[in-house]
Amino acid sequence: MFQRLTTNMFNWIMIFGVILFIIEIVFFDGGILFSALFFSVVTYAGWKKLSRLWGKCFFWGGLISLIIAILNMIAVRFLFVIGIILFLVHYVKTKKEADRIGPMFRIREVEAAAETMIQLKPLFDHKLFDDQKTENTAYQWRDVNIHGGFGDRVIDLSNTVLPEDTAVISIRHIIGNIEIYVPYEVEVSIHHSSIFGRAYLFGNHHENLMNQSLLYQTENYHSTYPRVKIITSLLSGDIEVKRI
Repeated sequence: MFQRLTTNMFNWIMIFGVILFIIEIVFFDGGILFSALFFSVVTYAGWKKLSRLWGKCFFWGGLISLIIAILNMIAVRFLFVIGIILFLVHYVKTKKEADRIGPMFRIREVEAAAETMIQLKPLFDHKLFDDQKTENTAYQWRDVNIHGGFGDRVIDLSNTVLPEDTAVISIRHIIGNIEIYVPYEVEVSIHHSSIFGRAYLFGNHHENLMNQSLLYQTENYHSTYPRVKIITSLLSGDIEVKRI
């Protein structure tokens, strides 16, 4: 069904969804939004203490309340209606247009001539909840490009061999802390932006960041390898980059 959905149509659906989301905040005081944020915090707190009884109560109670709050949003209802309409349109088209199966000789020739690609497992997956950290034993390096919701991210570069060019760590996160441990022989470039939080970058302390961006790099970053480029973005949380 979604294969027939063009990028422009998808963009327009998202634009209308954002407009309805803004209308809900402006004209309905954003009560449902604040409720969703509150229950998100409750769910996260319960997840962190899931082994305890009160943690289980917080997690499941907060999660159910969060789902109810999200379903009451006008923008979400709009997306549900659009989804139902697209399903019905797709169903009608499949009834009118039968799928045709023909010879695949040309496609197979193109596939045979295509460049050989190797699929690798990313170092981190995208996770809304949960903490993530690199392995304590030696691991093969893969560039990091992730976004997350709630939790901490810990990356230890001392247990891997960095490539001869530039390694990249890109993390976009909502709430949580980021810790990155870098060996002494590695040159580093750090570009960090935060709405609320603190930053500790190789002994440079920045307290009470308020909608700020920081840009640091070591003296020989542009001329020496190995080197790592760190790009991080946080809504609320601390970042620490230090040598190990």
